[in-house]
Formats: sequence, C-alpha cells, structure tokens
Amino acid sequence: MLISFICNVLISSIAYSITRKLIPNLKEMFIKSNIYGIDLNKDNGIKVPEAFGVVTGCIFLISLFLFIPIPFGHIFFERRSDDFSNNEFVELISALLSICCMILLGFADDVLNLKWRHKLLLPTIASLPLLMVYYVNFNSTTIMLPKILHECFTTSINIGFLYYVYMGSLAVFCTNAINILAGINGLEVGQSLIIAISVIVFNLLQIFGDSVSEKHQLSLYIMCPYLATTLALWEFNKYPSTVFVGDTFNYLSGMTFAVVGILGHFSKTLLLFFIPQILNFLYSTPQLFHFIPCPRHRLPKFDPKTGLLNYSKTSFKLEDLSILGRICFNILKTLRLIKYEVTKDNVIYCNNLTLINFFILFTGPIHENKLNNLILCFQVACSLVAFMIRYPLAHYFYG
Repeated sequence: MLISFICNVLISSIAYSITRKLIPNLKEMFIKSNIYGIDLNKDNGIKVPEAFGVVTGCIFLISLFLFIPIPFGHIFFERRSDDFSNNEFVELISALLSICCMILLGFADDVLNLKWRHKLLLPTIASLPLLMVYYVNFNSTTIMLPKILHECFTTSINIGFLYYVYMGSLAVFCTNAINILAGINGLEVGQSLIIAISVIVFNLLQIFGDSVSEKHQLSLYIMCPYLATTLALWEFNKYPSTVFVGDTFNYLSGMTFAVVGILGHFSKTLLLFFIPQILNFLYSTPQLFHFIPCPRHRLPKFDPKTGLLNYSKTSFKLEDLSILGRICFNILKTLRLIKYEVTKDNVIYCNNLTLINFFILFTGPIHENKLNNLILCFQVACSLVAFMIRYPLAHYFYG
C-alpha cells in the first residue's frame, strides 16, 4: 500500500503542475469558442473563460488512468488475481466511468444551459454504473441504528431497495449541493477543497486505526489526484477570478465525493462534511421548489459605488403564494431567518434564500473576498464538528 500511495502522490503532484501550466494557455481558446461569462460582481465587463472544470476533470481522469497499473499491475502483467483484487479493480473502473459521465454531462450543461429537472436527472444516470457494481460486489443494504432505537427495533435493519435509492439520491445531492452554494469567486472550488481534505484526513485516520482499510485506500487513491487538480484550479478561480469553473466542476466534484463515500462505505460520514451545503439546501428549499418566487440568479447584489456586496431580493405578494409558500414565509419570519419589507401595495421584498445572502444579513455590505473567506472558515468549522461527531460522540449513539 505504501508504494502505491507514494506513486499516487507523485502522479498527483505532476497533475498539479500540468494543470497549473495548462489553464492560462487555454483561456483564450475558451473565449474564442464563446465559452465565457461576465462576472456580475464586478463592473469591468471583462470576459472570463468558463467551464474550466472540464480541464481539471480530464487531467484528474488521466492521472487515475496512469495510476491503475500500479496497485493492479499483477492482474495484467503477472496473469494472477484474486477475488479481492478483481472487486477493487472493477470498483475503480466503475467509479471512473461515473465520474467521466458526469464530466461529459456537466460540460453539456455549461454549453447548452440545461434546465433544473435535467440537473436532477443527470447525476442519477451517471451513478448507475456505480450502483450496479455495488449490487454485484456487496449488495449490503443493512444500516446500523442508534442505541436509542435498539429497545424498539434491533441494532440494524435491512432496508433493501431503499438503500439504492438513498445512494442514488446521495449522488444527486452532492452534485447539486455544491452547485447551489455558489456565485462568488472561489467559493465552489474552496468548499470542494475543504471537503476533499476532510475526506483524505478521515481516510488516513481509518487506515491507521482500522484493521479493515482497503476501501479507504481506494478512496484515498481517488481523492489525492482530485485534490491536486482542484488546488491548481483554485489558484486561478480565487478572487479575483481569471477563470470560472462552470457546472462541469460542480458535477465532477459532487460525483467524486459520492463515489468515494459509496465505495468506501462512509456515506453518512461524508454527509457530515456537507453540513454547510445541507444548511444551504434546507434554507433554499422554499425557493428551489418555488413555494416562494425564485429568480434565475440569486447572487448577491454588487454596488459599483462602494465595491461591496449586499444581499439580493425577491418580491411577491403574500396572497399570491400557495399555502406551503405562506407557511414557509411565516416560519422564516418567526425564526428571524430573513429580512423583508412591505410596500404600500402589499408587495413583500425579501432576501433570496441562500447561505451567501444569509451571511450578508449579519455582516452587512461586505467585500466579495472577505465574504468568501468567511464562508470557507464556516466550512472548516463544520468539518471539525463532523470529526467530533464521527469519533468522540459516535460511541454515545452507536456504542
């Protein structure tokens, strides 16, 4: 394992260097191909090349392709194998297939600007190879129950087909959770970096502290090249961004995290690293399901006079909302999770329901880079909480 890990780190380092040199050379090509955007939080109107997640995604995949012969070379060169090696090899190939499909579909979204219903369908389709391999190799659909439920039920329960629904939903959530917590320079890449580092640290803790560590080794082999290529991308995407990552990167990241969580059998721990994304999803739910009007862009509002960001707003009349919309609005108002004002015409102006706008509610107008750093610090704090739940507190819940 040590030799394979060293080779993996070496390949990852090379992937970082190549990505860092390749991105500046491709910017003009993307702009000439009309794959660019305008930064809405700037007033310079400069064309910024978009969808650069496809660049890092390709280098990430190539790195893993080159790495395959190192841990699995005996299957090809020595003409010998065992059930364990075959299973691990098939799992890695299925993981690469799912990630590759997600990169292709994500780039199609960046170019064709697909609708939201397609964004929910695409990760489900891309996760099918992974779920089928899981069914053939494991087909374990049993989940552990907390100690508080042991008296009423048993220590574990087999949920059958629902477990595959859960894993498919995990892929959908991971890809879209990163996608909706976005809109300021460096945030998508920054949060992905922190989650990737958290997963790698967790894998290392499990490898050195657990006798059954093979699944975490496979996760580690996937995450190291991902971290390297993402780190190189972050250097160009952080404030002020010279490239945009596009939905390609968000889909790539989400599927990569889902893949390692499913194959590594730590999907519940993975979700703990997504605490900010879960909070953002819950907070955004009324707008995502259109209980409250949802504009196409919910980005913070840039003030060119001050150069600061303020929260953006949506508008509606209370009587025009559905029953669920009124309930959501009243709950948010009661819990003081929104700021709103009512005009003489009974039109309500309310902040858009994203974690980014929620932070601005408390900070007031804030510089984009400072806001990004604040949210990323929150992501780090949530990862620390996740480790606390996973290790010291898990004993009290599961024994």
